Amino acid sequence: QVQLVESGGGLVQAGGSLRLSCAASGRALGTSAMGWFRQAPGKEREFVAAISWTGGTTNYADPVKGRFTIWRDNARKTVSLQMNNLSPEDTANYYCVIGATTRALQTTPDYWGQGTQVTVSS
Repeated sequence: QVQLVESGGGLVQAGGSLRLSCAASGRALGTSAMGWFRQAPGKEREFVAAISWTGGTTNYADPVKGRFTIWRDNARKTVSLQMNNLSPEDTANYYCVIGATTRALQTTPDYWGQGTQVTVSS
């Protein structure tokens, strides 16, 4: 019933910036948390960032703290991820997700997008 569509992925040089966006459709979001996961080829899927419905709570994985910023616009049903000072280690397919809370989202998201590829060259 819920569809998540990511956009903004692409190729960027190390040290550069990129902004990802995710648009939700199909039903009202209610008070769900939203966030991002990523998965690099041959590597474990990992949590990146999450934000509560009000935006009052945000969580970031250690590797992206201080470099990535997540925010949401409930009126437009979107969530965005600003990624700064990118490194090759950030190269991955990035997935938009929805979860009941920011805590629940980090372990058991309820909905997943198809993903958008981010490639950082050195």
